[in-house]
Parts: sequence; C-alpha cells; structure tokens
Amino acid sequence: MIPRIAARPLFVLTILTGSFLLFLVQPMVARMALPRLGGAPNVWNSAMLVYQALLLGGYFYAHRLSKLTVRRQAQIHLVLLVLAALTLPVGLVDLPPARSGLEVLWVPALLGLSIGPVFLLVSAQAPLMQRWYAADPAAGQPWALYAASNLGSFSGLIAYPLLAEPLLTLHAQSWGWSLGYGLLIVLVLLCALTRRGMNGLPESDEVEAAAAPIPAKRIALWLVLAAVPSGLMLSTTTHLTTDLFAMPLLWVIPLGLYLLSFVVAFSDRRGAARLLTLLAWPALFTAGALSMVSQGSNGLILVIASVGLLFLICVALHGRLYDLRPDPAQLTFFYLIMSLGGVLGGLFTALIAPIAFDWAWEHPILVLAAAVLMPPSARFNWRNMPGLEPSGTRILILGALLLALFCAWQVMVIIVDDGNRGLAALWLAGVAAGGLLVSQWRWLVALVMIWAMLAQGGLLTIEETLHGMRQRSYFGIYTVRDRSAEKIRTLAHGTTLHGVQSTDPARRLTPLSYYGPGSGAGLAFGHAQALFGPGARIGVVGLGAGTLACFHRPGETWTFFEIDPLVLSYSEKRTFTYLKDCAPDARVVIGDARLELAKVAPASFDLIGVDAFSSDAIPLHLLTDEALGVYERALSPGGVLLIHISNRFIDLEPVLSADARKRGLVAAKREDNPEADQNYSPSTWIALSRRPATLKALATASGDAKWEPLGQPAASVWTDDHASILPHVEWRNILGTN
Repeated sequence: MIPRIAARPLFVLTILTGSFLLFLVQPMVARMALPRLGGAPNVWNSAMLVYQALLLGGYFYAHRLSKLTVRRQAQIHLVLLVLAALTLPVGLVDLPPARSGLEVLWVPALLGLSIGPVFLLVSAQAPLMQRWYAADPAAGQPWALYAASNLGSFSGLIAYPLLAEPLLTLHAQSWGWSLGYGLLIVLVLLCALTRRGMNGLPESDEVEAAAAPIPAKRIALWLVLAAVPSGLMLSTTTHLTTDLFAMPLLWVIPLGLYLLSFVVAFSDRRGAARLLTLLAWPALFTAGALSMVSQGSNGLILVIASVGLLFLICVALHGRLYDLRPDPAQLTFFYLIMSLGGVLGGLFTALIAPIAFDWAWEHPILVLAAAVLMPPSARFNWRNMPGLEPSGTRILILGALLLALFCAWQVMVIIVDDGNRGLAALWLAGVAAGGLLVSQWRWLVALVMIWAMLAQGGLLTIEETLHGMRQRSYFGIYTVRDRSAEKIRTLAHGTTLHGVQSTDPARRLTPLSYYGPGSGAGLAFGHAQALFGPGARIGVVGLGAGTLACFHRPGETWTFFEIDPLVLSYSEKRTFTYLKDCAPDARVVIGDARLELAKVAPASFDLIGVDAFSSDAIPLHLLTDEALGVYERALSPGGVLLIHISNRFIDLEPVLSADARKRGLVAAKREDNPEADQNYSPSTWIALSRRPATLKALATASGDAKWEPLGQPAASVWTDDHASILPHVEWRNILGTN
C-alpha cells in the first residue's frame, strides 16, 4: 500500500489532472465545432449546457457508485475509463447538418455524442476521489480537495487560449489530451491502491448521516445557490462574445472566474471569501445597476464591470453554499445537487431565455436573484446596532430607501437629459450607499436594485421591448429603430449597426451605411456588369437589411446565403424593402454559407461578397484557408471574392494577405471614409481574384477611388485545424486608448 503520508498529494494530483483535462477539452471541442457552427454566442452557451449535463451525469454516476465498497468502485471505474479510451482521440462525430431552427437541439447532440463518454467519466473523478480520500478515518475533511479540483479546472481553461490554441494544431491538441487521459487512468489506479481494504466512511458516521435526513428546504436552497451563478456565467459570456469576438479567450474568462470562485469559497481559510463577499454588496448596486443597458457600448468599462460582478457574486453565493454543506457522508449527494443546480441555470440561460425573451433579460433577472440570495454581512447589520431602538431602525430604513430611490431617479434624469456620466457616477454612489443601509432586508435590496437598473438604462430597454423593436433568435438579438429626425431605419445586431434604410421616399432605395458609392461594395457590385457582362452571377454571404440587393441590375442573377431565418423575415415583412424592391427575383438560401456554397457547382458565381459578421464577433469559420477554398471553387476563373473586414477589435488584413499569398491570388484593399454624409459609415473591403487583369479592371471602373495593395501578411495562414486571433487583436481599441 502507498504510505498514508503520500496519499494526500497523490489525491490532489489526481484531482488536479482530471479537472485540468476536463476543462481543457471544453474550449477545444467548441473550437473544433466552429467550422460547422460559426461563432454565434449561443454556440458556446449550448456547449456549456452539454458540459453541465454531462457533469451532472458524472456526479450522479459517482453518487451511485459511492454506495459500493471502495474496492468495487475502483474496479468498475477503471474498467469504464479504459473502455471510454476507445473513443479517443477527441473528435467530432459525423452528424448530418441541422435543419433551420433546430440548432438549439443539434448543437448539444453533436457535442454530447462526440465527447460524452470520456467527459462523463472524467467529471466523476473529482467527487469519487474525494470520497475515496475520506474513506481513511485519519485523512481529515475532504472539502479542500474540491477547491483543488476547481484550481485544476481554471488552469485547464487558461492553458487553452494562451498555450494550446496558439501553439498546437487541433490534431496535436487532440492527441495531447488523449495522452493526458492515459496519465489520469494511472493516477486513479494509484489512488485505488492507497485505499485497499477500506470500505468507505466509518460506520458510525454513516449511521449518523442516515439518521439526520437533509431538509427539503436546504436542498432547494443548494439548487438555487448553484443555479444562479451558473446562469449568470453564461449570460455574461453572451455579452462578451456578442459585442467583442467569438474566441476561446473570451469564452473562458467568465467560466474561469466561475471556477476560481469555488477555489476561494471552498477554502478552509475563510478570510478571502468573507472579504470578497463584503465587496460584492457595493458591486451589486453599482455594476449590477448596468445590467439592463442595451443601447450603445460602454467598451471596457462595461466588460470589467460585468466580469468583476460575476466573480464577486459567485464567491458570495458559493461561499454561502459551502457554509450550508452537509456531513462528508453526504458529499456525493451534495455535489450532485450542486451539479443539478448548474444544469438548471444553464437551461434557463441557454435554452429558455433565447425562446422566451426578445433581449438578454436573463442577465438582469439573475443579477436580481443574486442580490436576494446574497448572505447578509455583519458589517452592514444596522438593525442590531447597540443603542438603536426599533423605531430608529425603521426611520433609518425608510431614509436609506428614499435616498437610494431619489439618487436612482436623479441618475435617470441626468443620463436622459444631460448625458453627464460624471454626475451620474456620483448619484450611483448614493444608490449604493442607500442599498448597503438596507442590505439586511432582502425585499428592500430587490427594490433598490430594480430602481437602479431602471435608472441606468432599463427604462429604455423596456420601452424597446414594449414597442416590439427587438427580436431574438439562436444567432443573436436584433433591434430595429426608426430615427424620425434623420429619416432612417436601422438594424442593429447586439450593439453594432448592420443595416440602414432611408424612410425618405426619394432615398428609400439608396444603399447606405457600409455600402456607399465609394465603398468596396459599392464599387464592385455597382460595376459588376462592366466587369462580367450583363448576365453577371452574384453571390452574397450575409443578408442583413438586404442593402446590397439595390446594386442589382436587370439580367444579373443574385443569390443570398443567410444562416438566420429571422433576418430574412425583416425583408419578407418589408421592415426593410431593399430585397423586395430591388431584387425580387433574388434567391435566398437559408443555412450556413460555407456548407451551402460547398454544394454549388464549380464556377457558379462571378462575384461573391462575404459580409456575415454577427455584431463585432468575426465568423472565424468563414475566413480560414478551407473556407477560401470553398469560395475559390465557387468562383468563375476571372471572378472576384469581396470580403468585408471592418471591425473595431480585430485586424483581419494580415490574415487574408497570408492566404492570398498561399493561394496565389491577387488582392487589393479599399478603405472608404465618407465624412461628408453621416448616412455612410467608414468601411474596409478586400478584393481577391485569380487574375491580375480582373482587379485592374475593377480599379479602372472605380475611377478616382483608389484600391491599395495589402500590407504585410501574417506569419501563418488560418486553417480549421489551427487559427489564433490573439496576434491580430486591436488591444488599443478594446482598452479604449485610441
């Protein structure tokens, strides 16, 4: 038998290894799925829901297995681990493409079938190892090992975007993970050897636990305390990946902080957990008040506020969960309920919310729920202050509440009427002060939170919902606004403008926004017949408001590829009339453009335009070398591929420059900065072709509008197997230093 003194480090190492592998594979498999699924935020949320469901299955398996002797547990677990290894290396199953509208079910099916067996068994090792550890009466309490488990999980998450993704291909990542899985099997075997002859917890403890059943109210509280942080983690992820970009670095930040909160909350030393719980209270009334903001972008401030609030709430609620933990004999049941709560939070955010809500209402709802569940702090327990009479307490409460409500009202007035953010911040501090004074009364906390949210932009968000200005699908949140003074109607995806149409009859069919006469789109699509003749065949990836349709000329054949049926409905219902009025005979194909273009006959198009961004998140799977191969195959020999690369956060020019060089394509860039007309937006378009003569003809047709050669290419070409966005991030824009 391995000496008892060496058992604890061995169990810690086993738990760290399993958790590291468990959370390394999550972004890895999601990254594998990008070529099939695109970069919509709900793809990651769906993936997280699958992982949470498999984690629940693993915890249920561990709970049931723990009823047996440790020897029997080890035999069954090791056999199943070896059998699951037959599904390695990690890869996606060959599942037929999803039907339109069924993505919310298809994505979980794809991921579950691909990694289900190994993920379920690896997820079970943490509670199992803790149970085996506690089987030795002299081992001590096992709860700190759960903190070690989450530290391993956090390390795996951070290792993927910072090390695995930039340095290794997906093929190498898959085989590296498989080797780690083999190491885990060896470690589990060694742990089993340390517990030979031990049947489980001492019999007296088992009897005591059986004699004291856990009240149903406490189990329900465990569920809620686990569900709210889980759902909030996913709703925070939705914001980050919608308005920035879909990459594992941003996927893992909320999840990483969520896991890190367990390390703090389940630590034997309670000082850090108490301090962060104390800080969570003022954060709720300041950062939490921003939860209903839906118009405009607050840049890095809102991002920092969101992720900081998430971490503090998770520490506070998980700390309360730790304080309510049961006897170690109920360890696996406790973790099972925690996992079930995590799944319920994921179900609410990833499945129910996109169907039930027109906006990300799940985020403020979960923040409000967290405020109600927060453990009261003794530092703010004013009602038990020495010498304070009950009548004085009531006066204090009333005064604090009136102060908070008045300050919140003033915030609303200042923002709406004056736009003075500095004064608004001062008034918000007043809201926080009032909220802290009433923090011992949950219903008053909820009232202050609701009022603060409404004042900080919630009223505008509610107004847009009541007027039916927004719609939501699996792929995003769309808002249609009429600006009467400017006589325009806009389509926004997230916080990014994706289409503009004039409501002035004289300009109703004039392409606006990124598609002005001097833009790359205006020059290429506007001169399609001069380049390719009267029967030009044109394909467009991304419909949006349908603006490009108004470059259609008689005799041309147009095909749009759009992944989201909701976007098409805006044209069908004539919310935007470009498509119906300018190109009524255009064909619209619903589905992923890359998959649909792969089905067309070679040389089907003379001009293909790629304009398929979702908010500011880039469609990574539409810009890899394999994707360009699909476009090139679909283009005629003298055809032009036109790609819209305008983006606040990513410089895509080096990526396309590298691919053009690899494929032997000629390329040119058109940067348009139309300052004279506010209806036109700055844009950057890149044109690629096999023939230099084609781009020369495009430059000639463009007149005075200059096309420039591309800059220095990236060191490597993006592929489905290996693509890292990190080298191309415009950190100055994200940090707001420009």
